[in-house]
Amino acid sequence: MGRYPIDPPVVLAPMAGITNVAFRQLCREYGAGLYVCEMITTVALVERNPKTRRMIAFAAGERPRSLQLYGVDPAITRKAVEIIVSEDLADHVDLNFGCPVPKVTRKGGGSALPWRRRLFAKIVRGAVEAAAPAGVPVTVKMRKGIDDDHLTYVDAGLIAQDAGVAAVALHGRTAAQRYSGTADWDAIADLKQRLDVPVLGNGDIWEADDALRMLDHTGADGVVVGRGCLGRPWLFADLAAAFRNDPTRVMPSLGQVAATMRRHAELLIQAFQSERDACTDFRKHVAWYLKGFPVGADLRRRLAMISSQIELDDLLAQLDPDEPFPAHTLGQPRGRTNSPGKVFLPEGWLASRDDDAVPEGAELPDSGG
Repeated sequence: MGRYPIDPPVVLAPMAGITNVAFRQLCREYGAGLYVCEMITTVALVERNPKTRRMIAFAAGERPRSLQLYGVDPAITRKAVEIIVSEDLADHVDLNFGCPVPKVTRKGGGSALPWRRRLFAKIVRGAVEAAAPAGVPVTVKMRKGIDDDHLTYVDAGLIAQDAGVAAVALHGRTAAQRYSGTADWDAIADLKQRLDVPVLGNGDIWEADDALRMLDHTGADGVVVGRGCLGRPWLFADLAAAFRNDPTRVMPSLGQVAATMRRHAELLIQAFQSERDACTDFRKHVAWYLKGFPVGADLRRRLAMISSQIELDDLLAQLDPDEPFPAHTLGQPRGRTNSPGKVFLPEGWLASRDDDAVPEGAELPDSGG
């Protein structure tokens, strides 16, 4: 990735509310790769929003420090990258053109933006130019397009390559698909054939063997892992083993999962410097960690309502440490699995692909999605 070797070729996808410094450190303890922080909005960074500044936190020794930016205005995006470079906030910048949520697409951002190819080109080129003096690589992450009638990934990939990006990541779904159905790995293979820069594949990597199948199917240079690691940070150990041609896979007992949950909470407390805030953040992970294990509803509910580390320890002690990993959950989707839906766009957005005007009020003031 620019001057940074990524070995194994595995990237943790930025996920709002998930990929904070604690979760990234937990994943890194299992395996190497590139771990991207939560999405940071360009306007919040430029305006020095305190919450956004706190989100730009990296663990000691976390290299390269990877930061994802969301922006719709080329000038603001350039300024944000200039700040990142001048203040040494990150070693790598990823640009978000893949988010499908309505509050983003209705402003022309995320997966809606590549349709306006001239605006897309201005944003990417400005970011690359601003990052170049410090040798900070810029990458883009995108989807296939708005829907099957408005595909953008080929044009966007070629534009990004021409602008000087270090790599392109493609999620094999349209914005209209959201997180439904199956990812189109053929589109990733198509893009790989058309570009000279590295292409990373994203979508439906639930197990390490899925990553190997994707690379075999697409010829991609690496994989981007999102929902597959929710409640399973040890997936990165599996991925490291897979890329070494080692068939070993981690199948933790419930006692080992409990130890990982304890470690996750500990890292959150260190990061948040508030036990209550850390426990509140931890709650969302409980169901993912316990997926498939025979744990009673009452204990699950109480774990998902913890407010202190002592409370967590007491509840974890009630789990059966010898309970084996539920192998039947392997390969199953995790996290969001919604239905296809309408993509909300600014008025007249589809009328012209060459309109480079920035939609009024397009910038989001809050980071994290």
